[in-house]
Amino acid sequence: MNSKHTGYPSDPTMTYSHEFWDNYSLFLLKQNIKKSVVPWYVLRTQHYIAEFPDEHIRTHTPYHVEQFLTKSGRETKLSAWQFGQVVDAIRILFSLALKLSWASDFDWDYWRMSAKPLEASHATVARDYTNALEGLAALDGEERCDHTLYTRYQPAITEVVRAIRLKNYSIRTEQTYQGWVSRFFYFHKPDDVSGLTGRHVKQYLEYLALKRNVSISTQKQALNALAFLFNQVWQKPLDDLDEFIGAKRQRKLPVVLSREEVRRIFQQLKGTHHLMAGLLYGGGLRLMECVTLRVLDVDFDYNQLHIRNAKGGKDRVVPLPERFKDALKEQIAKVERLHQIDLRNGFGEVYLPESLSQKYQQAAKELRWQYVFPASAVGVDPRTGVIRRHHLHETSLQKIIRRAVKQAGITKHATSHTFRHSFATHLLESGYDIRTVQELLGHSDVSTTMIYTHVLNTPGISVRSPADMI
Repeated sequence: MNSKHTGYPSDPTMTYSHEFWDNYSLFLLKQNIKKSVVPWYVLRTQHYIAEFPDEHIRTHTPYHVEQFLTKSGRETKLSAWQFGQVVDAIRILFSLALKLSWASDFDWDYWRMSAKPLEASHATVARDYTNALEGLAALDGEERCDHTLYTRYQPAITEVVRAIRLKNYSIRTEQTYQGWVSRFFYFHKPDDVSGLTGRHVKQYLEYLALKRNVSISTQKQALNALAFLFNQVWQKPLDDLDEFIGAKRQRKLPVVLSREEVRRIFQQLKGTHHLMAGLLYGGGLRLMECVTLRVLDVDFDYNQLHIRNAKGGKDRVVPLPERFKDALKEQIAKVERLHQIDLRNGFGEVYLPESLSQKYQQAAKELRWQYVFPASAVGVDPRTGVIRRHHLHETSLQKIIRRAVKQAGITKHATSHTFRHSFATHLLESGYDIRTVQELLGHSDVSTTMIYTHVLNTPGISVRSPADMI
């Protein structure tokens, strides 16, 4: 086994016999570990044991595991899946082999799943460093373009991105709009994009509805992007649309969990992911608002969370649930300990938007700017190459919540965003006025918030089922 692929130095000296490790390999096979990776699990376990040569393995505590995983998380040669393998190997050792009591409560999921690095296109880092044209040639299927088309439309797409950034739209909107504009160009393949008119837009929208069978929301999203191209970028009013064939409109109400269902899901969660789900529901947070929360955004004195630069560029204040207050204090204390260790080892820097990093040049290493939910491993910034500890990847929380919903026996299509829907609905059920709920959700228009009145059992008047009146 070549040690250069492990991310560790050469194999440590073992005090356990070959017979012991042969038996342990058989034990791993019984735990459904693939035969091809059993040697790696053995090696991960050996490296862990060798880290504490003077202490018997049965005397280890969660502190030993955290100490080792923190050290492993600073090893940049370890990829995310390798780090996850390290966590899983230690989990099997303590939970299944030794069956130590504390192992069942240890937050293995957080350590294993939150090491995934951010992609170059991730919303956290894409805006400041992205090449506006990056990735536009990677459209799928029949929309894939050749290099000639890609080169031909570069100036027009760059113009779109520039206009979006001048208006300070979110990176998600930027990525969505440039995607639709690119597809629009590649669909018509004009020699000169300035010759495109409303008639071409109508043709493309009808193609989406009739050939691609997109939803009404997807067609509307494409229309918004193309309207931005014509009206804001080219300063050419979008006309000649007439009555184009629209996608089939489906009136969908948001999925809402009952209070009992929320409790059942929470019972399936623990540790960091339990706390995050609690903030999603307790504060009505969007997924990325929770994941990117920083230490300075938490106000324990006023029981508030400050959500900064949210959707639409708006800031807002939401309640900090009292029941999660102690857990959040413990989480921030963990962040502080981890940050001090990172600083001692030459790390400790966190991502800041370019405007902030220029204004506060030392802020990136200050505790208050650290993420409340950091990744379990440091990673190379996909844009700059700087080694940083980013926030955990949002897919970690999404996967854990999906699993918890299933384990709770809930058949509704509930996701991380369902907690936000439930937050709004339960507030309205409790008698809070819709304007208050609108402010807490950060909606610009109260009509957006009104959707939640449709899922209440009492939408304005008390309605009793006729079946209950027999």
